[in-house]
Amino acid sequence: MIATAPSSTLPNLEEIKDGLPNICGWETEIASVVQHDEPIFLPRTNINLDNIKSAFACALHMHQPTIPAGNDGALICNLQNMFENQGVGDNHNAGVFAWCYSRMGEFIPQLVSEGCNPRIMLDYSGNLLWGLRQMGREDVIDNLKLITCDPQYQPYVEWLGTMWSHAVAPSTPIPDLKLQMQAWQQYFAAMFGYDALRRVKGFSPPEMHLPNHPDTAYEYIKALKECGYRWLLVQESSVERLDGSGLWHDDKYVPNRLIARNSKGETISITALIKTQGSDTKLVAQMQPYYEAKSRGRQQLGDKNIPCCVSQIADGENGGVMMNEFPGGYMPAWHDIKNNGDVVGVNGTEYIELLEAAGVNPDDYPTCQPINQHKIWQRVDLNNVTPEAVEKAIEELKQTDHQFHVDGASWTNDLSWVKGYENVLGPMTQLSVDFHQKFDPLVQQDPSVTKTPAYREALLYNLLLQTSCFRYWGQGTWTDYARTIFDRGEALLKG
Repeated sequence: MIATAPSSTLPNLEEIKDGLPNICGWETEIASVVQHDEPIFLPRTNINLDNIKSAFACALHMHQPTIPAGNDGALICNLQNMFENQGVGDNHNAGVFAWCYSRMGEFIPQLVSEGCNPRIMLDYSGNLLWGLRQMGREDVIDNLKLITCDPQYQPYVEWLGTMWSHAVAPSTPIPDLKLQMQAWQQYFAAMFGYDALRRVKGFSPPEMHLPNHPDTAYEYIKALKECGYRWLLVQESSVERLDGSGLWHDDKYVPNRLIARNSKGETISITALIKTQGSDTKLVAQMQPYYEAKSRGRQQLGDKNIPCCVSQIADGENGGVMMNEFPGGYMPAWHDIKNNGDVVGVNGTEYIELLEAAGVNPDDYPTCQPINQHKIWQRVDLNNVTPEAVEKAIEELKQTDHQFHVDGASWTNDLSWVKGYENVLGPMTQLSVDFHQKFDPLVQQDPSVTKTPAYREALLYNLLLQTSCFRYWGQGTWTDYARTIFDRGEALLKG
């Protein structure tokens, strides 16, 4: 499949080149598409803030990793592996998972035809989108294209960008943060078109993981902004107020300004919508954000009185609650809203655009920073921030405060993404270093190197090794998959 170029100046993008996903080579062209400040939802939204007391925004996160488990160890989608090994573990759910990836393409048109005003935000990893193409699941892709590319449904659906291979930011090598984001953007454009990519302004971090090391957090937000993103979702427990205290309750229901300061004293910020804590799949499956929004009202933001917004995200397929209960919770809620109109669903960009069109100044958003950073900045002279001073503060805190860490924070705070997985993280860092040592000088001399098959394949293996599943799902088969990907990546770089 080839995405249609919106103008003669942009190339038609093939989804697959030389048997691999088209994830690099058109960085300048993709940047020209995403770097704009034009409103996305505002020209067509049918919501008037003056007529509502509160709102809610729900996102569905979808992911399947790429694994070396095909014929002769070929790279395949884990969903394909599930279909081919139905008797193992939960693999019998493969068919239901595939339906989950497709069903919003049925639900949204049905609800619209019934006079409802639904909303949904979608977050699909690059691995999964490529995997659906590898499997020939045109039925799923066509359903997604319907609600993405047909103007009739665009007011109701918002795609969120993410990392290509579901990499968690704190343990992703800093030079690869932007490469992960760019790879997703280019493949998304190849599958759905440039215009669809132009509308992607929110970002969904894998596992809601926000880095809290000052330099990683700064580079993460910098990469997001360079890739054209205006806002991201963050977990409420992964951020703090600038004085180190938890977010005030009302601040969780309006946009925040997430601030990052690096070890050179430079600061950067981006808008954040706060995902509240709770059992995510159960909350979304049963449309709890809607019912919570019904219990809330308007609140003050700067000099404006605005409707608040309850934001939530959940795996769109994972677990019996989402597989079985979501349709019965999602569909009736929109009919209820149609008949009781002071609480509405919104999408993230739509809500932010409506607020700012109503005169809300982003400078009035409550401010927050990654968790634990207050402890660091208490020990550093903010008028003379240096890498040495920051590192000294971090080391002192590690020695004196057993709760302090700079691994990051996510919605799986019971897991460390760093400790205990050195056998994955060591090779992951090594492959990244080797990739950049080989290709960075070449790309600097000639940017068109990113169009070559050698670069594309090496980049793919570098990004795939950063997939969180190789740690989240424990030692054993999954770390063996990681070792295979590492070995192949190294062979490509040193061959």
